[in-house]
Amino acid sequence: MKVALWKIAHARSGDKADRADIGLFAFDAETYAVLKREVTRERLAAHFAGFNTGPVELWPLDNILALKIVLNGALQGGAARSLRMDNLGKNVAAQLLRMEIEAPADLPRLLVK
Repeated sequence: MKVALWKIAHARSGDKADRADIGLFAFDAETYAVLKREVTRERLAAHFAGFNTGPVELWPLDNILALKIVLNGALQGGAARSLRMDNLGKNVAAQLLRMEIEAPADLPRLLVK
């Protein structure tokens, strides 16, 4: 089934110059396995294509059930150089959590009401 990441994961983000740095965290090992399989560089590049101009970096952090994502070229030069209204990376986590992936309907977070 298609599910938005906000239903099964948590994310935080920040910025450094022209890079947005995102941490995507699973609440359990089963969900982390789904995130590792479904959240790929290619899917991230497509999801952020509207404003990210550089390569996407992705590292699994198995010991904390998280993915580290770096969007290079996402902030139009960063806070000091950009003319964008919100040129910082703090809102990028919310944008990531709107991404939809395929997930089994019996994931523990989907069963919690």
